[in-house]
Amino acid sequence: MLSVLKCIDCGHEYPINDVVYTCEKCGGLLDVIHDLDTLKRTVSCSTFDARLGALDAPYNSGVWRYKELIYPEIAPDYIVSRPEGNTNLYRTPRLAAWAGVNTLYCKHEGENPTGSFKDRGMTGGLTQARSLGMTRVACASTGNTSASLAAYAAFAGIEGIVFFQDKQVALGKLSQAVAYGATCVQVAADFDRNMELVRQIGQDLGIYVLNSVNPFRLEGQKAIVFEIVQQLRWQAPDWIVCPGGNLGNSSAFGKALYELRALGFIDRMPRLAIIQAEGASPLYHSFIRGLDRLVPVKAETIATAIKIGNPVNYSKAARALRWTDGVVEQVTDNEIMDAKAVIDAQGIGCEPASACSLAGTRKLVETGVIKPNEVVVAVLTGHLLKDPDATIGYHRNALEGIEAAFPNRVYQAEPSVEAIAAIIAQTQPLVAR
Repeated sequence: MLSVLKCIDCGHEYPINDVVYTCEKCGGLLDVIHDLDTLKRTVSCSTFDARLGALDAPYNSGVWRYKELIYPEIAPDYIVSRPEGNTNLYRTPRLAAWAGVNTLYCKHEGENPTGSFKDRGMTGGLTQARSLGMTRVACASTGNTSASLAAYAAFAGIEGIVFFQDKQVALGKLSQAVAYGATCVQVAADFDRNMELVRQIGQDLGIYVLNSVNPFRLEGQKAIVFEIVQQLRWQAPDWIVCPGGNLGNSSAFGKALYELRALGFIDRMPRLAIIQAEGASPLYHSFIRGLDRLVPVKAETIATAIKIGNPVNYSKAARALRWTDGVVEQVTDNEIMDAKAVIDAQGIGCEPASACSLAGTRKLVETGVIKPNEVVVAVLTGHLLKDPDATIGYHRNALEGIEAAFPNRVYQAEPSVEAIAAIIAQTQPLVAR
């Protein structure tokens, strides 16, 4: 066997086809561990470069292009892929200037099939569900996970079940889960309680859980980093900056960087910066205490995708920070929405949580942590249309507690050339403000 499941705390191992999410010995999180010594002899940068532009499955996927590093032994017939990945890496000089660095790239995971990075994890999770013969899969969700699970489950012919909290769910996300045919349950509880419920129900009813506690989810999400490095011609950036909610992405990023370094694909480790919303920042507070422990919080933020107060992947994220000499920062909702407006005005666009990456980069430059000459990759995790209400509310200056620095007013006009010309004469494009 090239891969096993291994507890990150006590080291106990499980076969790759066991239905297990956490260690039965100590309760620790599990990793999918690959035989890196074998992989050193069998794959190289040229292996993956040769697959760029592939038209046929599975290598037309930006996840399964790296199959040997994701799930070496899985039979292609089990792979559930839309396909996902192959997202753009934008070099953004105007955003770089706003953030205070010379070179800034935005990796836009909102360009995945359902509009978020979750598709990369879901192809890994649904593939494992199919290989195990599962007929039902479930998740708790703030929105993006449910949209992705619903789509991939439908595509695989497996029943999808999603648990939402009963308020502050962006309709752009809920509508996807409904449209893709999942069984949608709104529970009178926040995400953290829904996470507890889905794990218990999964155990009691034999339903496969596809939140990021599932290690196969994180294997798919590693491909974001693989693709960034490949798009940079196998050169490591100085920083990778990403939002932090349930901490699955940051955990996956740390594991991906560790493996790339161990395989010799990169010659140095980029530093990881995890950015949390001020109202949902348990990792940040742990970081300033030296990563001593996780103290859950009651989460409150406009960035609903990261509105999580008790992240299940805390220990893996802490490990990623140690591996990469990483940092954690927090930003206010106002800083998030202003950064989002700046990103949107470049014609790129993102959902609120994604803008943490840019807001956090700017803040880390201001505090001297990120140097102006360092190369930064900011990960945008979700599409602009995931939360249109937040966008319109910002530009109307109608969001409670937020003062829009970059509002784009919607004008009203009489149906005449003169009235419209008068408006145009006084306007200025948002990108020039």
